Amino acid sequence: MASSSSFSLRSLSDLRRRPPSRSHHIYSSAFRSRFLSTSLSIPLLTLHRRPRYGPLVPGSGGNDDGGVGNYGGGGGGGGDDDFGRRNRTEAVLALADIGRPLESLPADLAAAIDAGRIPGFVVHRFAELEKSPVFLRWLLQFGGFKERLLADDLFLAKVAMECGVGIFTKIAAEWERRRERLVKELDFAFADVVMAFIADFMLVWLPAPTVPLKPPLAFGAGPISKFFYGCPDNAFQVALAGTSYSFLQRIGAIVRNGAKLFVVGTSASLIGTGITNVLINARKAFDKDFAEEARDVPVLSTSAAYGVYMAVSSNVRYQIVAGVIEQRILEPLLQNQKLLLSAFCFAVRTGNTFLGSLMWVDYARWTGIQKVRD
Repeated sequence: MASSSSFSLRSLSDLRRRPPSRSHHIYSSAFRSRFLSTSLSIPLLTLHRRPRYGPLVPGSGGNDDGGVGNYGGGGGGGGDDDFGRRNRTEAVLALADIGRPLESLPADLAAAIDAGRIPGFVVHRFAELEKSPVFLRWLLQFGGFKERLLADDLFLAKVAMECGVGIFTKIAAEWERRRERLVKELDFAFADVVMAFIADFMLVWLPAPTVPLKPPLAFGAGPISKFFYGCPDNAFQVALAGTSYSFLQRIGAIVRNGAKLFVVGTSASLIGTGITNVLINARKAFDKDFAEEARDVPVLSTSAAYGVYMAVSSNVRYQIVAGVIEQRILEPLLQNQKLLLSAFCFAVRTGNTFLGSLMWVDYARWTGIQKVRD
């Protein structure tokens, strides 16, 4: 147990194990006041400038550099001492409010709180997510889902939007670009839809803003690993209090996600073009006229071209949608109107998916991997 002039997160956790009672709440209030005045020496008024619970938006108390700051690689770390102390204090107050000991939290979240990387409203959001349906609580066991759900409670809704609507918008875009040639180019269109469906999930997953819960790098990690470790998952995402990203680190987020999307796009295209070639050969067996004009789709060149398209066009578009349009514009405006926010996100992502489908058809023809059939 700490001395009378100092309290730790673990001492608070020990105290919270007692059953709640009226005297317990009185003691809890006294404890908070003493903790604030003696341990961290942070004025109480300073702590109440930020709402107890809210979205990750500019002006919510984060040390956000707006994408142009240069803080020398603070991303993913605990930030400066003042913000770290403030975050720990807010997290302590949040734990007291929800009646949870630190040890009851997942190890990665507890470590982030102890390191001063997590402000209080993230603790409250975690408590709210734990009250969600069983499937959502099950997803919180996985670090990647937890990082994204804590940063955006509509993350799963956006995945459903993208994967559900993606197929319909892709088919509509194929019809818009091919029109009367759609029947003759049905193999191309089918392959495009298959590739889009496989890639849709990753296009939501990789550019999604996250809360930094990553474990520390292994000792002796190289400079490249250290650099990308400090980069955000979205180049435009709002930084939490005590965390900042330099302009170079935000560029690094685009490069890192681009490399991952190149692999995803290439793999998806290998599957899609493989299916296309099977369909072409099957159609040749029944349609002699088609057999004379049809050619197998070049697997390697098509796959490489789709990988490049995903790494450049899709990567940048989806990072802008998630980090700028949604997190920096829509969420601050509609943070208390979830239904309306979901509707706007649906509209933006539907338009983005349709635009991407149009751009892919033009790009495929421009690179020569899909020829126009008369």
